[in-house]
Amino acid sequence: MRALYRRWVLSYWSPYAAMALAGILSAVYFGITKTVWAVTGEFTRLGGHVLEWFGADLSDWSYFGLVGMNGTTWTRTDGWIVWGMFVGALIMVLLNNNFKIRVPRQKRRWIQGFAGGIVAGFGARMALGCNLAAFFTGVPQFSLHAWIFMAATGIGTYLGVKLIGTKWWKGKPALSKGSIDTASQPTKRKVQPILGGIAALLYAALIVCFFATGHPMLGVAALFGAFFGICIERGQICFTSAFRDMWISGRATMTKAILAGMAVSSVATLIILLVNGMDPITKIAAPSTLIGGILFGLGIVMAGGCETGMMYRLMEGQIVFLPVFLGNVIGASFLAYAWDHMGVYDALVASGSKINLFTAWGPAGAIAATLIVLGLVFAIAAYWQKHYRFGTGFKRGESHHVN
Repeated sequence: MRALYRRWVLSYWSPYAAMALAGILSAVYFGITKTVWAVTGEFTRLGGHVLEWFGADLSDWSYFGLVGMNGTTWTRTDGWIVWGMFVGALIMVLLNNNFKIRVPRQKRRWIQGFAGGIVAGFGARMALGCNLAAFFTGVPQFSLHAWIFMAATGIGTYLGVKLIGTKWWKGKPALSKGSIDTASQPTKRKVQPILGGIAALLYAALIVCFFATGHPMLGVAALFGAFFGICIERGQICFTSAFRDMWISGRATMTKAILAGMAVSSVATLIILLVNGMDPITKIAAPSTLIGGILFGLGIVMAGGCETGMMYRLMEGQIVFLPVFLGNVIGASFLAYAWDHMGVYDALVASGSKINLFTAWGPAGAIAATLIVLGLVFAIAAYWQKHYRFGTGFKRGESHHVN
């Protein structure tokens, strides 16, 4: 028992295992709730509620009608997916003594993170999803928009890498003397796991309460949200690093893990669709998907993390991701305004259509095409990792990477 605890609680997981488990969980969650694992839709609703608190009339903002504003973040399944992810990640951080307030050495990182969050939030909601709903859970739903978004995110992250590599962006390095507070270490070892255990018990009690009081879907969302939070924290899953590392150093381990997770999730989702006679969730494929994906990719590199990376890093105490979170909410809310009032829908969305491989090509054709393309991209990522050299580009010879 102690060995299992050390293996699954006190050790980081292989990103392959974490993404495969997340892929299976996301498929099961879809089968239970008929919704997908997503976060930025709830960020948009949070922004809408804040605007309402300040007296804004959202009745003519059609985007809020599209995402749905019923209830509050505490009475929606999408809300508990988000808060559950925060809680699940925090519990694992505490159990592993990993919480520590970390302040960026460069003050400009606050502004950069905030700006990146705004750009990422705006782009994600323009494309009707982020690295989850329009990427990791979008591909297994066989929605064409997810493939467009994935390619666009790659372009955006490449542009982002070029931006953050400039002297203007990096500024002068801020050096500081490091020190180890040895006096606080024993206390830290005793207190954090205890707090993590208490948090886990309280959250488990909340989930039981949801089921006991006739709110089973909230209980399911809270439970799966915590599972997703545990997966991303233990696997250190960040879609930003999946792209950024390839462009900078050629490392593609996270990229391959995400692709493998989507393949597992695609098979699991197909089984659930066929067994339950369900229809896949399809989003509009339009110019907005491409532009939104590029903006999202640019924004997450500017911010230093995607939505999943931002969430678990914030729970680790990296408070620079607080303005990233705030920026995401603001960017998503601004898109909701621009959707009608600045003509985004008419110019970039109205010409699009919902296209799903499952309905267009049938179950066999959809899963075959999905797995073939994912396998092809996996092979490209593996080749990239084997032959790409930092600073020199592609070079034939012995590989410098493992994994």
